[in-house]
Amino acid sequence: MFIQPPLGLAQIVWAEPRTYILLAVILGALGIAQIVGIVLARREKVGIDSALVRRYNHKLRVWWLMIVIFALAFFLHRIGMVVLFGLVSFWALREFITMTPTRRGDHRTLFWVFFIFTPLQYILIALGSDPPPRFGGTSGVDYYDYYSIMIPVYASLFIPARAAFAGDYKRFLERSAKIQAGLLICVYSLSYAPAILDLSFKQTGGDPWQGSAVSVLIFFVLIAQLASVFERAWGKLAGRHVIAEKINASRTWEGFFGSMVTTGLVAAALFWATPFYPWEAGLLGAVVTVMACAGTMTMSAIKRDRGVTDTGTLVEGHAGVLDQIDNVCFAAPIFYHLTRFFWSV
Repeated sequence: MFIQPPLGLAQIVWAEPRTYILLAVILGALGIAQIVGIVLARREKVGIDSALVRRYNHKLRVWWLMIVIFALAFFLHRIGMVVLFGLVSFWALREFITMTPTRRGDHRTLFWVFFIFTPLQYILIALGSDPPPRFGGTSGVDYYDYYSIMIPVYASLFIPARAAFAGDYKRFLERSAKIQAGLLICVYSLSYAPAILDLSFKQTGGDPWQGSAVSVLIFFVLIAQLASVFERAWGKLAGRHVIAEKINASRTWEGFFGSMVTTGLVAAALFWATPFYPWEAGLLGAVVTVMACAGTMTMSAIKRDRGVTDTGTLVEGHAGVLDQIDNVCFAAPIFYHLTRFFWSV
């Protein structure tokens, strides 16, 4: 006998008109940007550094690749999205561990990290706050209580203990900390992006929001990516004061504050796709910018420490997966918890 699942995240419509309009806006803007890139690449004398044009077109290729993969996950609905972010986490963690080499005694610890804790985190995300009966869930089960502590508590304690049982004490603290940091940034933090799909939203006044959580997820990923783009653009146009030259000489205070304002304005303009009022969307855009900058600076510091330029190779001329998502990794938990606290039913 079919059991009607209780009203909750599993029953909220996956996508509605605003979702498709938001996707159309993104594709339209990306299409215009592609035309601009083609024109710049074909003209020899445009008064712009040719290396900058090449970097711009390389970045567009990354965005198109991300759009295609994201679209495939979108049509597979919620589980597709969770699987997508899980695979991205796995690949990003692989790049992180490759960038920060470990010893033979860490191999069994890494097995647990890659094949136990990473999948388990996303399985708990997939179960969500109110899993449907086909997943064995019942109304009122909230797996947030599990996926919010599984890695920072249990995995973080397990990693050094398992490494100790391997019997290798050389640089023990450094090795354990590297694995813990990789798991925290690449898996735990990033997993809060698909966890947004768990939330049922309300507007500030308390009225239920009739939109789709996937629109909020798309909104978040978009503004996180735009924050980095605007920061680099403002840095090129008006950058004078470098934040930390030895960490990243291209990141300036002018770029940072310019990105906060510009990203906030874009986020406010897209409020119609979210449960937020314009000023709320703009404020969230500014917060995401702060965290995106923090993610970029942190990964730059790690790369400088390890003596590498990029974490990997995603497409020719434009770094690795972790280089593309460090802003999302740092912003996702903050965005999730702000929306959960203030706008979640």
